[in-house]
Amino acid sequence: MKSLGFRKLKNAGMTLVMVASTVAVLIPLILIFVHIVRMGFSSISLDFFTQIPKPTGETGGGMANGMAGSFILIAMASALGIPIGIFGAIYLAEYGGKRISNVIRFGADVLSGIPSIITGMVAYTLLVVPLKGFSALAGAFALALIMIPIVLRTTEEQLKMVPDSLREASLALGVPLWRTSLKVTLRSAMKGVMTGILLAIARIAGETAPLLFTALGNQFWSRKLNEPIAAMPLQIFSFAISPYEDWHRLAWAGALVLVTLMFGLSLSARYFGRAKKQS
Repeated sequence: MKSLGFRKLKNAGMTLVMVASTVAVLIPLILIFVHIVRMGFSSISLDFFTQIPKPTGETGGGMANGMAGSFILIAMASALGIPIGIFGAIYLAEYGGKRISNVIRFGADVLSGIPSIITGMVAYTLLVVPLKGFSALAGAFALALIMIPIVLRTTEEQLKMVPDSLREASLALGVPLWRTSLKVTLRSAMKGVMTGILLAIARIAGETAPLLFTALGNQFWSRKLNEPIAAMPLQIFSFAISPYEDWHRLAWAGALVLVTLMFGLSLSARYFGRAKKQS
């Protein structure tokens, strides 16, 4: 009886520790979100979504160019990073030898752990310096470097979860391995792959440091991909450190929109992940 009572006491103590840890994680998140909503919600208006920033000293304006620029950068980075990540994962899961696969996995893990500002410096050296100018292309390249290892590792893990019986059935029918990998294995793991893609997009959507070295930013509409381009994280950073109260208001509104976007992407990723488990 004494032993049973001690086990119950120890179980209650560990449960209390886990609950306290959960609360400790949630409290900062809730405080940040509540503060952003309180500061930014009053600044949200139609002008914020339809106008570009006003000149220094004038009130009003918005971040329409920044939202459009972020969409362009994310779309270009996804067009480069998603195919490379997926095809690299297919190679690791279906074709790669043990030694070369371990090298690629190690490289992907190292790349995903590199600070984003270092990635921006690399993109600056490889593209900005040779092209003699900041550009949307350089910004998208930097974001794609961040995106590739996330998509690669999550896709590989999802492909490994596909039963070998599906591959064997397809190969037994005479379907080539490359077609089996694309039409059977990848399609079976598509919900999990979508989870990884959405998480990668959520990761790059709020990146600022690499864009400082590559896209630079623009107070106007960007019309060419080989010129500096506006992006919401850049505008939030620029407005937040400015001495103008109206720009501070726009920065808080931009932060609210960006956090809402990332929250929506995270919820979408959880939806696909839950659908994958239930199927």
